[in-house]
Amino acid sequence: MRGGGSSRAYGKADLNLGFTKDDSRAVVERNRQAFLKALGARNGARSRNSWPLITLRQIHSDRIHTVDRPAAEQMAGDGLITSTPGLLLAIQTADCLPVILVDTKHRAVGVFHAGWRGTLARIVEKGVGEMYRHFGTSARDLKAAIGPGIQGCCYAVGEEVRAKFESQFAYAASLFREVKDSDPVREKYPLLFLTARAPGHSELPKTIFLDLVEANRQQLLAAGVAKKNIEASPFCTNCHPELLFSYRAEKGKTGRLMGVVGIRSSS
Repeated sequence: MRGGGSSRAYGKADLNLGFTKDDSRAVVERNRQAFLKALGARNGARSRNSWPLITLRQIHSDRIHTVDRPAAEQMAGDGLITSTPGLLLAIQTADCLPVILVDTKHRAVGVFHAGWRGTLARIVEKGVGEMYRHFGTSARDLKAAIGPGIQGCCYAVGEEVRAKFESQFAYAASLFREVKDSDPVREKYPLLFLTARAPGHSELPKTIFLDLVEANRQQLLAAGVAKKNIEASPFCTNCHPELLFSYRAEKGKTGRLMGVVGIRSSS
């Protein structure tokens, strides 16, 4: 949720957790401190209980990093995995999906940034594979959470996006729906739009919507994650910009939500 912070760039008392061009870095740092304290990951700047927050320079890719300590420089990519306790892995979003994976058997976690490009590149499916490769994770032991993002009700995309998905996924047709745009003038004066094309009228333009949540759910299922172990937020960022940051709803001037995951010490 976006409320409860110190940012004024996008509204009143927003909890913007991203270093955006419109907000002050000092304010965002203050928001992050409050966020970490609320999670129990920070009890003061010098507390031994303070967890390092590990973020990425997100590039809409399928690049996944395995981490066991904070890096000297920020890495570029869209996925983070670890089996090291005391680290907080974070993905920032404002319509794209944050996807969290937890392996309770091997005590390993991952978080992934899944927009349409990352989803097309199978970042979540590859994340399951990377956790197996590094930690011995079995997909059947995974629990997955798909956080709030733009839902199929609002995520309008171009025909080229549908074509790309159809070239990669056998189930792509089930991820898209078409809605013909209404035209009151055309409906009132249909003779104005007569053409030589069968059946005698020009086609109404159509809008194509992508269900990004279902696309990522299908990847998790394909990777072997049990259906009962996949939970998805019902909240659409575009429908609820008063609660969640949405790049589309706010025409590019917006803050960032943060999906995080970490492992508590076993001691």
